[in-house]
Order: sequence, then structure tokens, then C-alpha cells
Amino acid sequence: MQQRILRRQFKTAKSNKLFTKAQTVIPGGVNSPVRAFTAVKRTPPFIKRASAAYIWDEDRNKYIDYVGSWGPMILGHSNPAILKAVREAVKRGTSFGAPTKLEVKMAELITKLVPSIELVRMVNSGTEATMSAIRLARAFTGREKIVKFDGCYHGHADTFLIKAGSGAMTLGVPDSPGIPAMTAVNTLTARYNDLSSVRKVFEENKDQIAAVIVEPIAGNMGCVPPAEGFLQGLRLLCDEYNALLIFDEVMTGFRVALGGAQALYGVQPDLTTLGKIIGGGLPVGAYGGKKEIMQMVSPAGPMYQAGTLSGNPLAMAAGFTMLRILLANKMIYKHLEQRSAQLEDGLKENLQKLGLGYTFNRVGSMFTLFFTSKPVTDYESAVTSDTAKFSAYFNAMLEQRIYLPPSQFESVFISTAHTERIIEKTIKAQYKALQKI
Repeated sequence: MQQRILRRQFKTAKSNKLFTKAQTVIPGGVNSPVRAFTAVKRTPPFIKRASAAYIWDEDRNKYIDYVGSWGPMILGHSNPAILKAVREAVKRGTSFGAPTKLEVKMAELITKLVPSIELVRMVNSGTEATMSAIRLARAFTGREKIVKFDGCYHGHADTFLIKAGSGAMTLGVPDSPGIPAMTAVNTLTARYNDLSSVRKVFEENKDQIAAVIVEPIAGNMGCVPPAEGFLQGLRLLCDEYNALLIFDEVMTGFRVALGGAQALYGVQPDLTTLGKIIGGGLPVGAYGGKKEIMQMVSPAGPMYQAGTLSGNPLAMAAGFTMLRILLANKMIYKHLEQRSAQLEDGLKENLQKLGLGYTFNRVGSMFTLFFTSKPVTDYESAVTSDTAKFSAYFNAMLEQRIYLPPSQFESVFISTAHTERIIEKTIKAQYKALQKI
């Protein structure tokens, strides 16, 4: 019994030591800014392993995981079928830098599942996908300017770090040094869920805008769903001004529905960027769209884009297996909705019992609890959140062994591995945590 109790103690010594050492060889001690836990004022736990809905850190703390590697673990960690596919692929070789049969099968499956994608190009990350899609839009239209939305994050390419979301928003640095002035000039910003702001940008830049890029469900200023008619309105505006509409579905693609957010809301973009789930947990990205546009991509056309590891056989094996599972069992999305609704109801009931002001935004299996009583519909309303209260909440939840994204401005993700018992355990843990903030 004594040994059991000792194991339940929350320990941090090994992670603290690793973080101290990491800062001597890695900028800030991490390879992606939000991992530093700066916004929640603590040392990050260093993760050792994961299985199903759980992760374990180097100090042997066991957590219920609601980050899921920031979205791709829709089937939970270490899914047996995906692990088997990767093991078999490893035996055949880890990288060829040459075409493979599986790349073709993967492309066929994506084009089958996402109606707006007729041709698709595999890349290695979401940033590569969005960067390439923007270059393609400029090549196709012969125009240079793009429109993005305040608080939306599309990777760390120069073009996108203008009023960006995700880590830049978390750290209070919405713009980054090192971006050329002309890049900023060609990136126009509008207000998410505000069609009038988009129309104004078009009117002020007639015949200059190549594309509008948008997260159809914003996930990087926290989860912010599109207002009714917003995506449809963007489609009409882009058609009116002869610009392309790009949906950044790196986060939402196959997360909120089998065909992504575009299937959920019934709006077809000209180009779509994908990532996360299509890699089954391995690094991957893709961009695709109408054939007439994608034929501009080299070697079919003049718009150059390349990558030695694009279509990597390990990533293709994991991603293809993931998509096949989602296709074969469409009840997965119903199951995710049920579990997510169960969790939402329980968390909200706790907040109401304790009289805490909040806003809860959820679409399917992704959600954000904002510590603000104001409805969160865009960047301006998102930043009304009490980030100090979120930090206290995050830390109290972590000590209850609930692992959440370490930022007010990120989404929580639920997997099929989150059972009814795990959800109930989370609700009880939250009630305890809320009493401490």
C-alpha cells in the first residue's frame, strides 16, 4: 500500500532536470514554443510513452491526455493497427526519395473522401502544405496578396505570422522579427466571422488578392466555430472577386467529419491543406484541390515545390491505415460526439456549481473552455479570457493528472480511447481542480 501511495505523488525532478539540460542545447529548451509551458508558468513534463488515452512522463506521472499530439491521435495513442503498419513498413525501408505504390493509394483515398480535392500533393508538415498552397494560388491567379484572419494560425512561414494564433498568440508575440516588410504588405488581415471586414479588404485591393485562407473552424485562438453563413459568404466573395478560397484543414481534416469541416458545413474550397490525422501520428502534410489549379504544380506545371521526404513510406503507412479505419467505421464520429457531449455537460455543470464565468466552444471532438463570460467568436473576444485564471486551472488539472494544452488559446482533443469511465474521472478531477483556483 505504501508503494502505491508513493507512486501517486506528483513528482517533477526528472523533467525539471531534463528541461534545465535542454535549455543549454535547444532554444528555450523545446522544439516548438508552446511546449515550454511559458503561459502556465511551470516546467513542462517530459513525456516518455503513451497508450490509448494516457501518457506517462519521465517522473512516472500518469495523465489522461487531452492534447493527443495536438489532434492526430483520433484513435488514441499506439493504435495496434497503425503500429503494425509502421513496423511492416520499416522492414521494407524508411525512406526512398522515389515514388511508391502506397503514395498512389493514399492519394486515391484522400480524393475519394474529400470531394473538393481532385489532385493532391504530399508534403511533410502543415506549414509546408499551407506555404505551398499560397504559392500555388499566387501562381494560378497571377496576383500577390492574400487574406488571412486575425488569430488564425497556418504554420510558421513568413506569410502567415501576421496577427497569428497558436504559439505566437500564447506568447503575446503576434508578429515575428525576421519577416520582410514586403511580405507583411502582401498579407492582408480580416476579422474572423465578419464578412463585412472581408468585403472591405477586397474593395480596397481590387484585382490584387490571390486567395483567402481560413481555418474553417478556428483552432489556434482556441476552438472558434464559424458563424452561420460565414464560410458560405467567403465562397461567394471569392467567386465575386475571382480569388481562390483555401481551407486550412490541417487540424479539422478528418477530425470533425470524414470529409473535414468542408463536408460538415457543405462548402467547397478551391484548395485544401491537410495534416495531423493523415499521418496517423507521423510527420505529414498535403495540399490539394481542383485539377485545373493543381496542374500548375511541378512537374506538371511551372509552380515549383519539392521535398526529399514527401510521401515518406512510414508516414504513408500510418496515415493510410488511419484513414482506412475511419472509412470502415463511420460510427467513430458518432462515438466521438457522444463522449465529447458527455464531457462538455460534466465540465459545464462543475463550472456552474461553483459560479465561475466561462464560455465553452465545441465542434465534434475538439473544444476550448475560455475563462470569459463573453461569447468567443473571433480574436478580439478570445483575448478577453482571463489567462491568469486559465494558468491556475491548467496547473490544478495537471496535478489531478489531466493533461490539457498549456495555453488558453488552443483546442482540446478527444479520441475514441476516451471511455465513459475516463470521461467521468475527468469531470470529477475538474471539480477538485476548480476548487483550487
